[in-house]
Amino acid sequence: INVSAEKVKSSAQALIDKGLADYGWMYINVDDGWEAPQRAADSSMVPNEKFGKMQDLGDWLHGKGLKFGIYSSPGQRTCGGFLGSYRNEQKDAESYASWGIDYLKYDWCSYEEIKGMDTSLSAYVKPYAIMDTALMKQKRDIIYSLCQYGAKDVWKWGRQVNGQSWRTTEDIEDTWKSFSSIGFEQHNLYPYAGPGHWNDPDMMIVGQVGWGEDLHPSRLTPDEQYTHVSLWCMLSAPLLIGCDISRLDAFTLNLLT
Repeated sequence: INVSAEKVKSSAQALIDKGLADYGWMYINVDDGWEAPQRAADSSMVPNEKFGKMQDLGDWLHGKGLKFGIYSSPGQRTCGGFLGSYRNEQKDAESYASWGIDYLKYDWCSYEEIKGMDTSLSAYVKPYAIMDTALMKQKRDIIYSLCQYGAKDVWKWGRQVNGQSWRTTEDIEDTWKSFSSIGFEQHNLYPYAGPGHWNDPDMMIVGQVGWGEDLHPSRLTPDEQYTHVSLWCMLSAPLLIGCDISRLDAFTLNLLT
């Protein structure tokens, strides 16, 4: 809800100024909250007043040598209650390409209501296959990150819909119980990971974490945080910073570099 173009730019500049970009951190991903309440007359998605023209933001990020990530859902609404891509997948994929998007997180959210009582594998694959078809028609490489929390063993079929990564678990929290139950149960999935397709046990919970403006220091101890980052590297997990980059302390910066 609190995300804006200015905050995206602030995070991007911090990524550069603090040296993280020199270590390969390059994607700035907008994780929901960028969408306007209604679509345009031609059914295309438009950003809300906090963003202005998305292409301008994309150009700014690319001018800094960074990549631009965005968020949507195959349902009618995102997890934050904003407009999803349901029945507008082609239009949205075209918009993403025109804005210079490099990464799409596609979050299950309200699609559960559309799926209803159908528990077949095809019911879970369908929405991701539809967006895959739309993305493949674009003349732009867009990383396709599937987020449906590991339902129906997504690691076994994520590559079939050209997913480059897929969440294998529910959302992680900054507690040892949450981290350890997720992190130490990923090892059996290693056969499904490799170049271009990755098991994603969720973003890292180091630094100032939380939602919106309500942030707090990670509740993991320093040793637990060392374990966290080391384990995610050993698992070849996508390394996603989930904290406020502009408020990194020396310890967290050391962890991430």
